Amino acid sequence: MPDAPAIVWFRQDLRLADNPALDAACKSQRPLILLYVLDDETPGRWRTGAASRWWLHRSIEALAETIAKRGASLTLRRGRADQQIPLLVEQTGAGAVYWNRQYEPYAVDRDRLLKPILRAKGVVVESFNAALLHEPVTLRTKSGEPYRVFSPFWRAILARGVARAPLPTPKALRQWGGVEGNALRDWNLLPASPNWAAEFESEWAPGEAGASAALQRFLSEKLAGYFEGRDQLGQRATSRLSPHLHFGEVSPVQIWRAVNEAGGGDKFLSEIGWREFSSHLLLHFPTLPEKNLRPAFDAFPWRHDPGALAAWQRGVTGYPVVDAAMRELWATGYMHNRARMIAASFLLKHLLIDWRHGQDWFWDTLVDADLANNSASWQWVAGSGADAAPYFRIFNPVTQGQRYDADGAYVRRWLPELAALPNALIHAPWEASAAQLATAGVELGRDYPHRIVEHAEARARALAAFKGLSSMRKSEP
Repeated sequence: MPDAPAIVWFRQDLRLADNPALDAACKSQRPLILLYVLDDETPGRWRTGAASRWWLHRSIEALAETIAKRGASLTLRRGRADQQIPLLVEQTGAGAVYWNRQYEPYAVDRDRLLKPILRAKGVVVESFNAALLHEPVTLRTKSGEPYRVFSPFWRAILARGVARAPLPTPKALRQWGGVEGNALRDWNLLPASPNWAAEFESEWAPGEAGASAALQRFLSEKLAGYFEGRDQLGQRATSRLSPHLHFGEVSPVQIWRAVNEAGGGDKFLSEIGWREFSSHLLLHFPTLPEKNLRPAFDAFPWRHDPGALAAWQRGVTGYPVVDAAMRELWATGYMHNRARMIAASFLLKHLLIDWRHGQDWFWDTLVDADLANNSASWQWVAGSGADAAPYFRIFNPVTQGQRYDADGAYVRRWLPELAALPNALIHAPWEASAAQLATAGVELGRDYPHRIVEHAEARARALAAFKGLSSMRKSEP
């Protein structure tokens, strides 16, 4: 039936511009049912984490407002998506369903099963790539294998380029008749008591308009100095686009085009490349979030130390740059990328705590928590993943702080108890004399904790543990 409605199933594509599924549905000339399904069952342990649920609420809110301005409404349903979509088809007589692809293993499996079910009902089903520059399945080495090293992967991306231009925003949306749905507030995505996300409101502007503003701000204020400033913790020299990208409020195609039109930014675009690489790895190695990509690491002697893990999570390890990073995460749902590497290295190599514990904490506390990025990055730091960091690279948190927070601005913001210490001591307060600590109003063990581990001892312990795996790793592909 030509007037049978088309369902546009929004997922991690919460935008109207450059939205291939929405564009195809509009071109079908069918009346539209615009749908978002909150599915906490299908992802299992990878259901959206707490901080990301805050973002999801705000992003859906923004999307609904944008849709309303174009004469339509967003329908909300909750439950298993593979049940809700067929149910909505039956309730409305929908003749087509359009969606943009996800690459998490549970989503790939669900979509693969859902398509034939819908087609057996005579429904047109089409899915599109809206999240990546290129489909992961189309990128292979010369031998036909998935890439496991970033540099050749990125060269393949550069050789292809990005052929298509961003799709325009629909000027109007022709809606099918009313559809029963949920109220967003009833999903209880926002924290209430206590409201640990209170500071998020001043840090972020979720939604397509917020993403566009963040991109334009980055292009005009930060792109030119990105290469020099991206690692400086006290500066806001990075794009902070990662949560907008994860929720699909802006597309990598839009970013690629905008950066090139602004005069280029190869280093920044390579960070988009790492995001692509992570999705490539997750699609081809779907156990990446649970299992070591390098089997030799299955024998690694991780330590069970709940007390040390809790100290790391709370930002009370006694190493200022690590603690500042963890407190930034808790307060804002975000952590500077250099700080992520420092904090992750400390957990894995100073404390010898399994990378999966770090991954789980980030999953729940990051507003940009992304299964591909999170698992690939933690395994990269651990040394158990693709293109992994060398096992002997063990960051010294003091020298990392001195190099990337030389004036102590980052530490002073997140550890105000240390603010009065001079720059020369703020990353190693245990080196301060009693008089210097007294002048700064700091008593170690009271105002700021003693170190939970000494760097030289931790480094020696880590090297010994990693060295035991080095011979096995040499024999791996």
